[in-house]
Amino acid sequence: MLLQRTLTALLLAPLVIALILLAPTGLFAAIVAIAFLAAMWEWTRLSGLKETAPRAALLVLTAAIFALCWYARSGIAWPVIIGIGVSWWIVVGQWLRHFAFGAAPTRENCLIKLGAGMLVIVPAWIAVVTIHGVSERGNWWTMLALLIVWAADIGAYFSGRQFGRRKLAPTISPGKTWAGVYGAFVAGAIVAGVGGSLLGVSGGKLIGLLVLSVFVVVVSIVGDLFESLMKRHAAVKDSGNLFPGHGGLLDRLDSVFAAMPVFAAGMLLLGL
Repeated sequence: MLLQRTLTALLLAPLVIALILLAPTGLFAAIVAIAFLAAMWEWTRLSGLKETAPRAALLVLTAAIFALCWYARSGIAWPVIIGIGVSWWIVVGQWLRHFAFGAAPTRENCLIKLGAGMLVIVPAWIAVVTIHGVSERGNWWTMLALLIVWAADIGAYFSGRQFGRRKLAPTISPGKTWAGVYGAFVAGAIVAGVGGSLLGVSGGKLIGLLVLSVFVVVVSIVGDLFESLMKRHAAVKDSGNLFPGHGGLLDRLDSVFAAMPVFAAGMLLLGL
């Protein structure tokens, strides 16, 4: 499985990196929107919505929201929505602590989960497009944000595998350990420090970026756990089977969805 995951990642990584570094923000926003819509399609299934017509209608609604947000990008709306995204993940952290289970497959719970999907995906899209378009080096900042998340995921995997004993959330995701969390912190901070230095960040702002990386790693873990909870409710192993060894788009983007609003908000606060 590790070999399959590695080969799939090696095939996809050049395409993702080329998109981030070479595409203008408008094209980047459109392609990312398509990917996020595909993730929303998977989310509707995890939410318990089975019929194709309402799932397609929700996708059209999400696409319309993306389009409206794009035309409103010059106002206060985007920072407000990024703030809503950050607040949402704070709520999710409490949800996971106090109300992880007990979600019967009722219509009411389906609607709650569909609403949660909007709060997961829409602020993440706005955040990643904001980062990409923030300056002439926005593409590199986007790359750094994703590298922090990816490094944290890799650090958590190997640290947890080597040293993991105490489980982080055994009822939600039995494979995650506290050792993995510590490994994620270290890997994320190293990438943030090196990347920030290469982008010309120094002094207090570099320290702020290192602190931001800690929050990004924390919320990326929350995003991963939240999707794991959704899959447990839906009684499925993966959100989809698009990528061999990786599952669906949600399985690859769950941490990214959570991390991007936090990173974008941190950049705004630090003046990066």
